Amino acid sequence: MVMKIAIAGAGIGGLTAATLLAKDGHEVSVFDQFATPRPVGSGLVIQPVGQAVLDMIGALDEALDLGNVVHHMLGHEAEGGRRVLDVWYSRDGGSRFGLAIHRASLFTAIWNAAQRQDITLHQSAAVRNAKNGLLTLQDGTSHGPFDLIIDAAGASSPLSPLTSRPLPYGAIWSTVDWPETRLPTTQLSQCYRRADRMIGALPIGKMPDDPVQKAAIFWSLPRDKYEDWLAGGLDKWKSEAITLWPEFAPFAAQITDPNQMTMARYSHGTLRKPYGASIVHIGDAAHRASPQLGQGANMALLDALALARALRVEKGQDALARYAKSRRLHVGIYQAMSAIFTPQYQSDSRSLPFLRDRILFPASQIQPIPKLLTAIVCGSMVNPMRGL
Repeated sequence: MVMKIAIAGAGIGGLTAATLLAKDGHEVSVFDQFATPRPVGSGLVIQPVGQAVLDMIGALDEALDLGNVVHHMLGHEAEGGRRVLDVWYSRDGGSRFGLAIHRASLFTAIWNAAQRQDITLHQSAAVRNAKNGLLTLQDGTSHGPFDLIIDAAGASSPLSPLTSRPLPYGAIWSTVDWPETRLPTTQLSQCYRRADRMIGALPIGKMPDDPVQKAAIFWSLPRDKYEDWLAGGLDKWKSEAITLWPEFAPFAAQITDPNQMTMARYSHGTLRKPYGASIVHIGDAAHRASPQLGQGANMALLDALALARALRVEKGQDALARYAKSRRLHVGIYQAMSAIFTPQYQSDSRSLPFLRDRILFPASQIQPIPKLLTAIVCGSMVNPMRGL
């Protein structure tokens, strides 16, 4: 049955859902708040499960061309240099890897795939609410009725009933050129001081309009300390960061204005029932967590695919129930692991990083735990969509 579908949000999940559903023959309209659809944020990693979805919509080849393949994640403690994170996708550089990419590059690949389908885009169309199949915009105009409204409007969605728990730590992020450095371009590199300092450098490939290889850099920061960071000045921050991790110096040297660093604050929560009457929530509108496990964008991609598949085999509310059931275990396990692991790397705790460094990390190097960690990172520890 051909459905008339509205999607709120032209982000990663929204455009992926639009492409999949348009390919299935549905009449799809996308509403986005920006005059020209664009991404928000810096770098991320698309795991193998997410790469499979990109391949299905015809966006993987362009994403691979723009992004950067990473095979390893390595983190060390600043005091003494002990390894406290060491996870491989494939030690021999095989076919399993993470695709590190700037959000703008990922968006470009998905946007180009979406434009190859018959999709109607409404720009400068910030959504206010949805009821009885009607989508109302901030300017008061209404569109519809639609057979289904998909909420892909992200963590700040006005359509989602999710009340999430603010996390005490966030991070400041920036994108810089990949410098002359001993750090390998096939690795996410991180440095920690206990759990209250985390510095990272991720090689993310190139931007759509810039052939220079880029890096996403980040620095953990309590969610209420951004103004203090600004007041302290860049020199103070750079001195502390480089003292903790000398290899960070050529990255930090490129930050000459505090506005180059963007504050990101995180929250944690999951909708127990991610759908209602003729509306369904995907991505951050349905579940939010720290990016510690690197699964956020992948979850949105998987949600979009699960919803499209559910609509192929069921109709109406039965399809939405099937979508929710198919994603429940995968989302629940990763949300639980995020809640467990995040305080070990981003918190004021003294005991958790001791447990992390002296007990959990040594245990993580004993088989079969390394294989389990690889499966966790790849997003394939459990079937991402049971029954579909």
